[in-house]
Amino acid sequence: MESKKSRTIWILRHGNRHDFVYPEWFNTATRKYDPPLSDDGIIQAETLAEKLLHPNIKIDDIFCSPFLRAIQTAYPIAKNLNLPIKVEAGLGEWHNPNWMDEKPVTESIQELHEKYPLIDQNYQAQIIPQYPETLEDVQKRTATIANILTRQYCHNILFVGHSLSVRGIALGLLNKDQIINTPLCGLVKLNQDSDHNKWNLELNGDVSHLSHLPPPKIAQ
Repeated sequence: MESKKSRTIWILRHGNRHDFVYPEWFNTATRKYDPPLSDDGIIQAETLAEKLLHPNIKIDDIFCSPFLRAIQTAYPIAKNLNLPIKVEAGLGEWHNPNWMDEKPVTESIQELHEKYPLIDQNYQAQIIPQYPETLEDVQKRTATIANILTRQYCHNILFVGHSLSVRGIALGLLNKDQIINTPLCGLVKLNQDSDHNKWNLELNGDVSHLSHLPPPKIAQ
């Protein structure tokens, strides 16, 4: 019987936010809970995209939160790899009533596609967050969507989201409690064993090792 191939899940938090650098932006923003990346956040995303272009890294599908900062983080990666971005609301920010006084509004798929043509207009989000959410709600939501998508898409997947969704995805797949680090534009990497029974944590919120990847093998 042919053995199953192992696979990898990458989980990425968005880069730095514009409103973290310019808090006054919030006061006049049209979508006050959907800030873009800051200038340095854009540089973070583009730098990481270059690192993920390494031939020893395999990514087959990209799923992304609908929030603009996540889309802008995912887009240079998708462009480099020539992959569509599937916008999944289940990966979105925590709908926390202490942070947001109403349900957050994000751009429509059509609006996003006009700016970012690699957005997949045919993909339908499988979980829509409710407002308000408790911490338990967002942890359950993100763990659930991670398990749904990893069952439906048996490839190497990149998830792009937020601090809480990075933790929720990782813990939902690892199925055990442990500390998950979520720095801005930080990566968590999970590997699945060849029997597809267990996920293992290989990278915890770091990207420095990507600079030390071995060169691609050259055919003799």
